[in-house]
Amino acid sequence: MDEISKFLREKYAQSSSKSTFAQLFTKSRQQQRARGILIKSPQQIEGIRKSSRLTSEILDLLEKRIRPGITTEQINTWVHEYTVAHGAVPAPLNYRGYPKSVCTSLNDVICHGIPGPRKLRDGDILNVDVTCILDGYYGDSSRMFLIGNVSAAARRLVRVTRECLYLAIDQVKPGNRLGDLGHAIQQHAENHGYGVVRAFVGHGVGVNFHEPPDVRHYGRPGQGMELRPNMTFTIEPMINGGDHRIRMLDDGWTALTTDGELSAQWEHTLLVTETGVEILTAYPGQRDHDIVCGI
Repeated sequence: MDEISKFLREKYAQSSSKSTFAQLFTKSRQQQRARGILIKSPQQIEGIRKSSRLTSEILDLLEKRIRPGITTEQINTWVHEYTVAHGAVPAPLNYRGYPKSVCTSLNDVICHGIPGPRKLRDGDILNVDVTCILDGYYGDSSRMFLIGNVSAAARRLVRVTRECLYLAIDQVKPGNRLGDLGHAIQQHAENHGYGVVRAFVGHGVGVNFHEPPDVRHYGRPGQGMELRPNMTFTIEPMINGGDHRIRMLDDGWTALTTDGELSAQWEHTLLVTETGVEILTAYPGQRDHDIVCGI
């Protein structure tokens, strides 16, 4: 792990670990907007496709291993070892000072949970967010894992959040606008009484970890940037069981719900094609498959 850590520490050396992720996220966005949207070349798209495929493979692997009693640190080890064994680098490691190779967000953690000694328990819900760098290209995806016997309320939140993701994906095609995606998510989530997180958004991805444009998970139809062929970006709605607001832990990374309610997130890396969309991090049964571990 030392060589990988050194590589990423140098790659992300311009970032200060003393700043919170939210501060760095905002600064990064401002810098990237000035550089404009990246329309990918065929060569870049193929590289992003391969990296995204590896990211999806890692999440497939975790489906077979996650169960009650394992720690989130074990998940980090599995992700790191599989990534490196396949000639890639875990993008989160040392990104803006982040200390691990994956994000593991449990229950009321919205995103960027740091792996550690916490053991998974029956009834938990867990988001695992994986990003690989393969041959210089990035693939980014996350899935929700239901640990053992999960409550009906938790299962419903996870299902509705997944539905939000695919309703937004169905809006991805040339000529549509980012507001169409956000509106689809917001309408579906709020119709179920849930809160759509505003503080974190989807983003362009592929040549860099975070690129323009911002992909908000709320909005109005017909507004925002027009989608163009060969754009690549993530959609990753974070839906809270209660209020949409967040609170940050002192580690500067972990975002939680303010009211202690559960939160769920699903994410894919997407390519805008000439006629619609390609889900680069796709996997079988993705639209209707609950990932239940430990039963």
